[in-house]
Order: sequence, then C-alpha cells, then structure tokens
Amino acid sequence: MQPAASPRDTYTERLAERNASLKDLTRRRDRIGNLRLLVAIAAAAVVWYAFHGLSIRWIAAPIAVFVALVWWQSRVEREMESARRAIRFYEQGIARLENRWHGSGESGERFNDPHHPYAADLDLFGRASLFELISTARTRGGEARLAAWLKSPSPIPDLRARHEAIAELRPRLDMRENLAVVGDDFRSGVNPDQLIEWAGEPPQPFPAWRRIAAFVLSLIGAGILLWWVATDFADTNALLAVIAIAIVEGTFGFGLRARVLRIVSAVEEPAHDLDLLSGVLSVIEQQQFESPRLAALRGAIDVQRKTASRHIAQLRRLIRILEDGREHLLVRAFGPLVLWTTQVSMAVEQWRAEHGSQVAAWLETVNEIEALSSLANYAWEHPRDPFPEFIESHCPPFFDGEAMGHPLLAEERCVTNSVRLADPLRLLVVSGSNMSGKSTLLRTIGVNTVLALAGGPVRAKSLRLSLLSLGASIRTVDSLEEGHSRFMAEILRLKQVLELPPPALFLLDELLGGTNSHDRALGSEGLIRALLDRGAIGLVTTHDLALSQVANELGAIAANVHFEDRLEAGRLVFDYRVRPGVVARSNALDLMRAVGLDV
Repeated sequence: MQPAASPRDTYTERLAERNASLKDLTRRRDRIGNLRLLVAIAAAAVVWYAFHGLSIRWIAAPIAVFVALVWWQSRVEREMESARRAIRFYEQGIARLENRWHGSGESGERFNDPHHPYAADLDLFGRASLFELISTARTRGGEARLAAWLKSPSPIPDLRARHEAIAELRPRLDMRENLAVVGDDFRSGVNPDQLIEWAGEPPQPFPAWRRIAAFVLSLIGAGILLWWVATDFADTNALLAVIAIAIVEGTFGFGLRARVLRIVSAVEEPAHDLDLLSGVLSVIEQQQFESPRLAALRGAIDVQRKTASRHIAQLRRLIRILEDGREHLLVRAFGPLVLWTTQVSMAVEQWRAEHGSQVAAWLETVNEIEALSSLANYAWEHPRDPFPEFIESHCPPFFDGEAMGHPLLAEERCVTNSVRLADPLRLLVVSGSNMSGKSTLLRTIGVNTVLALAGGPVRAKSLRLSLLSLGASIRTVDSLEEGHSRFMAEILRLKQVLELPPPALFLLDELLGGTNSHDRALGSEGLIRALLDRGAIGLVTTHDLALSQVANELGAIAANVHFEDRLEAGRLVFDYRVRPGVVARSNALDLMRAVGLDV
C-alpha cells in the first residue's frame, strides 16, 4: 500500500488543481466574451439592413443568442469565484502548516472577555490566537459555538460524542472545501439571533380568501395593463380600465398596508445573506453520517417535501422580490397594479407560518457541525495529535500530560514537557530564570486543557485528565477604564480562580509581583494553601526562591521543578526542559548586560 499523503502534500496537490481549473475557466469566459462581441456586431448588422428591406424580426435571433451567452458567462464567472475561494482555502491551510497563518484568519476578538478566568491569559482570541488557528467556520453562529466550547468545559459524555463526530469528519476534506466556497461572507451580514427571533414569533398568516383575491386582482391588473400597452397607450377604454382596477386594488391594499409594512420591515435584518445559510445546509444535506451526534444533527434538517436548504432559498427569493420592488424602476412604476409588495408579504408570512418553528433547529445544526468541522480540520492537519482520555469525575482531580507542546508554536521547533498531577501530588512550584520557559509551560498546559475540554485533539503524546474548572493568572494588566492597578487586577483574578467550581486546575505565574517581598511571600503561601484546601491542583511559577520552601513544607502533595539556562561565549542558552528540584542560579544580570546595560 502507498503511504498516505501528508496534509501539506494533499493541500499542495489540490491547490495546483484549483489553479489549473481557474485558468481554464478564465479562458472559457474570455471566449464567451468574444462570442458576445460577435453577436452584438451581428445584431447591429441586422439593424443596418433593416433600413434596406430586411425584416427587423431577424433581430430576435441575435438577441436570443446574446441572452444565452450572458447567462453562460455569468455561470462561468460564478464557477471562477468558487475556484478562487477554494484556492484561498488551500492557501490558508498551507499557511497554517507552515506557521504563516498569523493575522490571516478570523480572530474572534469579539469573544474576548477580560474578566474570563483564562481566555486572555491563554491567547484564545485575537490576532495569532488559538481561535484564529482553529476556526474555519463560515457563519457567525458556527464561530460563536466554537468560542463557547473554548471558554467553558463540556460534560464528559458530550466530549466523547464530539470525539466520534470529529473522527468521522476528519477525512472529509471535500466537505470542508464545499463549505468554504458556498455563498458570501455570512459573518458580516445575517445575525442568527435575529433570524431565530423573527422566525419564532407567532405567525399571523393571511386568510386564504385574501391571498386568492390578491392573486386574481393582480392577474386582472396585469391583463389590463398589457391591453393598454398593446394600444400604444392610446385607447381610452383601456385607460379607464387601468384606473378602475387601480382603484379596486388600492381599496383592497389600503386595509392591509400597515400589516404589509410591518412584515417588510421585520424581515429586512434577519434575511441578510441567506444564500450562504442555504449553501451550508445544502452541503450538510449531501452527507451521510454514522456517529450518533452527527446523525442526529443531520436528521434535524430533514423536512417534508423540500430540504431545509431549499426552504431557506425560497425565503431568500421572496426577499429578493421585495428588494426588486424598491430598486427597479419598472416594478416601482407598475408593481401596485399587480399588488407586488402585498403578494410577496403574504408569501413571506405564509413561509414563516409553515417553517418558522424549524429555523432554530436548522441553525443549531449549522452551528454545531461548523464547530465540529473546525476541530476536525485541525485534527486532519495534525494527524499525530491524539484525543485526550477522560477520568471519571468521582476520582480525585487528575492531570497527566506526556510530551506536551504548545499548539500555537511550530511543531518542528516546539519543545515538549511532561507534567503529572495525581494523588497525592497536587502542586508543582516551577522556578527558573527569565525567558527559560516557565510561562510557556503554563500556557502549554492551559491551551491543551482548553482543547481537551472543548472536545478536540491535543498537542501531546498523550493526555489523561478529569473534568476540571480552569483558571489562570499569567497576563494580568492594569485597567484605566475600571480604575484598577496591575496588583488590584491580579488579586481580583486570583479571587476568581479561588472561587472556581471544584475540582479546579490553577496556573499562576509570578504571584503577587506588585507588592513587597514580605507580603508577597505570605500572600502567595496563603493563596496556595487555600486552593489546595478546596481540592484544586495546579502549578505556580516563581523567581522568589523563598516560595519554593512552601513545597517542602507541604510534603508529598507538592514538589519543586525548574528550568535551567547556561552561559556560552557570553550568550544565554535555554533548552526549555523541566527538571526536578529548585533552580540554582538567576540570569537577570546576564540579560541586562547582554542588552548593553552597565550593571
């Protein structure tokens, strides 16, 4: 058997195929453009010869051909746009694999919360964040679902169900490409909450007799209008008929005007960019799933007669017809004679009566599958990253990560470390010099825990853990808006960590750095003991070797570990490996001298 191609090789091969397809489509579009020019010349020739005896009816042939060519060219241009989006999809995939992805994806900045117990400390959102690395969602709802999973642990049964779903979605690269090329940018338009709210309001469909009456009146109006036009607007009887039907229709529509305007106004915001929603649903409908979670989601969009995607497309067509009524001059001029807005509003309200109750389930399916697809894409791009194993909640808090690396670092230069916190050991005090890797170790543990508790794979040889509440104090800053100093911001975060639901995993970097050494030592020791008394497990980093004595005093439940550095030819060298015991030296003065400070 041939070995499976690497993700990078697969992306590169498909990128070349899509580029070749785009070139072929471009040549086809140019040929159609040339044919349009020739047909236009032929039409001009027919008009010329019409003045010399040729029947003007011959103009119908070139016009028909020209219209067909316009349709054909527009179709080719849509295929070209899909090819361009596929090219971007594979280019972004290669950029992620080559660690060139920073700033090129959706940052998820809107999900950042400075008061969240770990989001800012672990770079979950913003430029070069975990969210930007992972998210391939096309919809705002899909992004929101993925962000919610990253910000809050899920129950173990849900996590195991996600593992099955992600494992099934992981090889479906064609599906992810199809999701990437449909529609326009959904996230910049439609608000899923507004769509759900609009669809969920109690419907008030028009009585059948009113809809029939509106349809019959519109047919009569259209017929009379055509009669008048056929007489070159010269027949007085036709004009009187137009005036009469206009009065009848005006009387009929006046009583419905306020209700029609409410319908039109209410549907404007929720109906933005429904093309993409229909496209995403269509891609999902083409899939057959075996895992229970995916099969249940797929079943939620099965409806009678038409698929969910076709129903959404039907709603979008109705909205476009309403927009045409406002934008097109002919429709604005003659629309009242066929009750254009009234009839479309009736159809919109009827659509809401028939399908409004299903919209929330359809969006739920889209949100969930998009979030799962993002994690599946990450898993496909990192085939060596395993799923974590969860320990049942009735056991003592447990964390055992072997050869863990940071997912935001390039794999080829990522140094891995192993950390185990299992009864009786519940605390590691990490000492080490500046830049030696202490904070990165905390973030490595934190980000892998976030991935694990979101249902995704982890950057490790293996990871076993219990369901934990996570809290971190690594990057606390002052806040002018809230009037908090850095020290106040830190102690508020520490209070938040202390109040996490047990069992908790805490990651604390350089505790209480904004106060004097005496208060810092006493405060740090008191906080650590309080966390351990609440059944928490975790790591604390320190420059203050006095804090390392706390581990000795706590006995078997705590241990000291450290990072080392060495000076070679006047240059500091780090290996970023965790070792047992307390660090023996500091490099602060060496670093100051290295940048030219005379100390």
